Amino acid sequence: MDRTRGASDRKGAVSDAAVEPIACSECGSISVVEDMTRGERVCGGCGLVLSDHRIDTGAEWRAFSSEESDARSRVGAPIRYTVHDKGLSTVIDWRDRDTSGKKLSPTRRSEIYRLRKWQIRSRVHSSMDRNLAQAMSELERLSSQLGIPSPIRELAALLYRKSILQKLVRGRSIEAMVAATLYAACRIRKKPRPLDEVADASRVDKKKLGQCYRLLLRSLAIKIPLSNPIDYISRFASQLSLSSPVQLRTVEILQRSRDIGLTIGRDPLGLAAAAIYVASIMLDERRTQREIAEVARVTEVTVRNRYKEIVKKLGIDSMSLS
Repeated sequence: MDRTRGASDRKGAVSDAAVEPIACSECGSISVVEDMTRGERVCGGCGLVLSDHRIDTGAEWRAFSSEESDARSRVGAPIRYTVHDKGLSTVIDWRDRDTSGKKLSPTRRSEIYRLRKWQIRSRVHSSMDRNLAQAMSELERLSSQLGIPSPIRELAALLYRKSILQKLVRGRSIEAMVAATLYAACRIRKKPRPLDEVADASRVDKKKLGQCYRLLLRSLAIKIPLSNPIDYISRFASQLSLSSPVQLRTVEILQRSRDIGLTIGRDPLGLAAAAIYVASIMLDERRTQREIAEVARVTEVTVRNRYKEIVKKLGIDSMSLS
């Protein structure tokens, strides 16, 4: 007769295998083999059956294509933080038609009208919900204008929700707080955007945006990784229509600059712009300092000064670059 591990397995309860490893009661081995076909958990050392009652948590139906799987699924869309109600509330369509497409009767239409009105009121019934609805709309607009991917949008929405719970939004501009959370999310995901670019797109003063950003860091205890000039290379090179070899050479220049301590105490935007300028000249894809400065949102003087430092410290022949 096969022996089981314990009474909890005999009752069909969910085991703690996902939390901590299971040890065999006979040999003490933690090498456990799961036979999903027979529903057994067997010790890999001595062959003892540790459990013969496994609960299948999967669906009871089978699907052989993605369309069939979607049609048989009985769950809704995943929770989205970028929607003010997380996408959990119901929506009554504005078209006065039933499920078969037929028009509703006048009596039924007036009833649906009243239900739709109360449904809208129930979705946005508190000041926090109204704040979130306006903030998420602004976040969608700002992210679309800046080309921010969906994972960073979700993180920004989560940071904004935390700031509401901490009552940081009270007395402050919603646009400024949304822009600050988006800027922080980009920094956290190592897809940074210049502060000037975010301020211009959000129509918020750069000084006010910086104040809200620092408030988020203090109040939410957010750990922002150090800004790396390499994180800006791909986007700047794409805007300048530079090839992949130029990007690789730029990364190589920045890595060498970091090894000798040239990046300490200097603006990463200026370093990235100067490294792109040097690499574009070395690989005969020259771009002017003004073009690079406009893309990196720095001055031409900054590009020129960082360029001279890189050429001097790395020993690059300035005559070949002229």
